[in-house]
Formats: sequence, C-alpha cells, structure tokens
Amino acid sequence: MTTGSSSTSESRRDPRSGISTFKGQDRALRADRLGTAGLLLSVLAATAPLMVVAGVMPTTFGVMGIVGQPLLFVALGVVLALFSVGYAEMSRHVHNAGAFYAYISRGLGGTAGAGAALVALVAYSALQVGIYGIFGFEVSGLLDTYLDADVAWWIPALACVLVVGALGWLKIDVNARVLGVLLLIEVALVVVFDVAAVTDPGREGLSLHAFSPATLTGAGVGTALCYCIAAFTGFEQAPVYAEETSRPAVLVPRVMFLAIGFVAVFFALSSWALTVAAGPHAIVPVAREQSAGLLFFLTEPRLGTTFTDVMHVLFVTGMFAATLSFHNVVARYAFAMGREGLLPAAFSRTTGTSGAPGTGSLLQTAVSAIVVAAFALTDDAPAGDPTAPVLHLFTWGGNVGALGVILLMAAASLSVIVFFARRGAARAQFWRLAASALAGAALLFIAVCTVKDFDVLLGADPDSALSWALPAVIGLALIAGLVQGLVLHSRRPEAHARIGLGNEAFQLDKAAGSAPGPRHRAP
Repeated sequence: MTTGSSSTSESRRDPRSGISTFKGQDRALRADRLGTAGLLLSVLAATAPLMVVAGVMPTTFGVMGIVGQPLLFVALGVVLALFSVGYAEMSRHVHNAGAFYAYISRGLGGTAGAGAALVALVAYSALQVGIYGIFGFEVSGLLDTYLDADVAWWIPALACVLVVGALGWLKIDVNARVLGVLLLIEVALVVVFDVAAVTDPGREGLSLHAFSPATLTGAGVGTALCYCIAAFTGFEQAPVYAEETSRPAVLVPRVMFLAIGFVAVFFALSSWALTVAAGPHAIVPVAREQSAGLLFFLTEPRLGTTFTDVMHVLFVTGMFAATLSFHNVVARYAFAMGREGLLPAAFSRTTGTSGAPGTGSLLQTAVSAIVVAAFALTDDAPAGDPTAPVLHLFTWGGNVGALGVILLMAAASLSVIVFFARRGAARAQFWRLAASALAGAALLFIAVCTVKDFDVLLGADPDSALSWALPAVIGLALIAGLVQGLVLHSRRPEAHARIGLGNEAFQLDKAAGSAPGPRHRAP
C-alpha cells in the first residue's frame, strides 16, 4: 500500500479526517502567512552564519585540531539530507507546530511524544538563552570600543530579551523580514571574505588540503562533529511552521532540503576559505591563538578596518536573528503542547491581532529574563571581562540544546520507520526508510560522542561534575516527559490519545458534535 498526502490516505479510513489541520480553524495558527522565501529565511536565521564562521569554526580548528572541517560539513550535509528524506515525507502527513514530538508520537506513541515534547522545549530554550550571554558580551565590547561606554553585559542581554519578546508577539511575516535582511547581509559579508581569502591566500597558496580525507584522523573527529552539527540547527524547524503555510506538504520539504544544501555548501566553502587564508598547516595554531577573533584577524589585512568593524556589528545582529528564530520555535512548541494538554490550556491561545502563539512567546521571554538575571547576579567582574557567567551561559546553553536536538532527530528517524511500517507502506517507502535508518545510526553515534566528550565541549576538567550534570538536563526532561505521558495515559486517556494530533483532534471532536472522549490515534 502506498501512502500519499494525509488528506488522501486518511480520508479512506474516516470521512471526518478530511478536515484540514492547518487552515486556521479554532486552535490552529493562522495559515497562508508564509511562502517558500519567508519560511526559508526564518529557519536559516537560526544558523547565524557569522556566529558559526567566527565562533564554531575557530573552536573546531583550535580545540579539536581538525584541519578537515570542510569535509565534516559535507559529511553532515549528507547525513542530514538522508534524515530529511523520511522527515520530509512525514511532514506530508502531519501538520503540527510541535513538529518533532508530533512526528515521534505518531510513530512511537503518545508517551514517547510527551517525552520528546519536553526535550524539545528545553533544548530550544537552552539554545536561545545561551546566545544571550555572548550577545551581551559582544555588545558590551562594541559600546566600549566605539562609544567609550562601560556597560555590563547583562544590560544589552536583557534589552535583547525584551525586543525579541516583542517581535515574537507580532506576526511571523514581520519577523521573517527582519530575519531575512540580517541573514542576507551576513551571508554577503562572509562571501566577500571567502573571495578575498581565495584571491589573496596565505603563504601556502590556494590549497585543497582541507578536503583531503587524511585530515580526518584522530580522536577529535567525533567531538568535532558535535560542534559542526550545531551549525545546521534550524533546518529541522521548518515543520514547526507547517500550520502557517498554504501548502505545507510542498513547502516544508522544499525548504528543508534547500536549507541543508545551502548550509552544507556555504559552511564547507567558508571553513575552507579560513584554511586558505591562514594556511592549512597553520590554521590550527593560529585558531588556538586567536580563538573567536580568528575571522577578524584574517579579514583586516585583506579587506581593511572598516569592513572588519562592519563584520563585528553584523556578528551581533546575526546573533539577534538567531535568538528571534529560536524564540519563535519555542513559542510554537509551547502552543502545541498547550493545545494537547501537555502544558496548561492558556498556552494554546493566539494573539488576536496576529494569530501568533502569544502566551508561549511570553513564557519564553520570562524564562530568558530569569536565566540571564540569574547569571548576572553571579557575575561580579568588571564590564568587558569575559567571565565565567557570560561564557558559561553561552557554552552550557549551546551544548545542552545541541544534544537535545541530536537526540530528537535520532528518535524522529526511528519514528518515521515505525510510522510507515505500521501502515503497511514499508515496501513502497523502502528507500525513505533505509535513508532514515542510516541517518538515525549516524545521529546516535554523534550523540554518544557528544555525551562522552562533554567535558571537551565545555572546556572543563575530565572529572568535572558539569560533564554529566549538563547532559543530565536533557535526560531529566525526557524522564519528566515520559512520566507525564504515562500519567496522562492512566488518568486522562482521551488527552493521551491526542498527543501529536494537534488541531486535528479538536476538529474531529467538533465535527462529531460530541464531548471529548477516548479515540483511536489517527494514522
């Protein structure tokens, strides 16, 4: 049996299942607000190109000593493309703002979906809140450099929290324009540097050594994959916006593949350009010396001080765009969870003027403000000093969030296989299921490397309690979610049956004209 779109295959089982899950009925986000360009810009903004080129790449070169970083981006592009083959097909059947947990619940059951929901909420919250730390520090440095103003890092960080929260309350198309402009400028600046590096290479000349497989040797490769996969974070957010598009079955898969292709090629070429500018055999020691200043160190002699200053400013705006993108995703997960009883019903409400998930946006704004304030209270160093509270907020949040997303992708790969196998479509979907299996195995390998070398990712001592305490945050979120799912299954089976169904469950009950009651999970 072959499977088509949800409206086709599911209507054969139940005449009521032709009800759209994304056309803006009650308890649905407003549809028709995003096209291909708006959706693509929204998900790509989370990649923060300058933050990756100026932060992630130097760390991978310097800490892990891996010259072949360009090959890692190519390899991860292949793995995530394989992941997206099944993930995209799943998006044709499930339109839910709680993308990851909705997909996992459809394949692995409501209890697994509840666990995935809380992991997603914690992971994306950690990714967003973590950026506020480095954002505040960088803005503080710019104010000191250009305005001679001594401002503590937490002041611009909290200001960013409030601005992002306000934009999160507005319509997504406004946010897409903001994100799109910032993203395009960032990309343009990095491309200019790439061209400058190729036309004016370092002492070793124009070398392709970084693309040699021989550069991927040593114990650091697995951990380097953990760093690099964070650069792709964002493409998997496309299904979160499915309810807000006019043709989710077409637009969501298209955007995911476009995003993966762009990120893999763009970052592979940009990391190669760094090796060309410094020299393949010099890139590791130079990265260790310059750290996050590597890109600016290589840019200034080639493009001048003014260009480098502009890049510093866009480094900050890129981080702002990433926080806004993650904020939108967290708000939509909270909306979906509120709609399905995993959070209080208040989170299932949208703002009257824009149709955005306003209560979820307020929740994330409050959480961000509390976390930034907590780190600020522990910081007694002078402004401009990259103290532990600032760097830990960024490092801890980023690595905890990345681990959560990697595990969610691995679980989603398994869920895709189970979803189609249970519907007798394993033979028709064989190549998609095989791609999901390969991707899932690769993602599990990366997750194991992440947990095993978490002390390296944090720059902590091997016996540091943080090396197990921070990964445990994701583990605790998973356990808490699973317990909630089991409790719902026991005490409120009708709510448990709705996990992952989103607006569809509400509309089916409404169409039946009956009070909510236990139902079979829709396929």
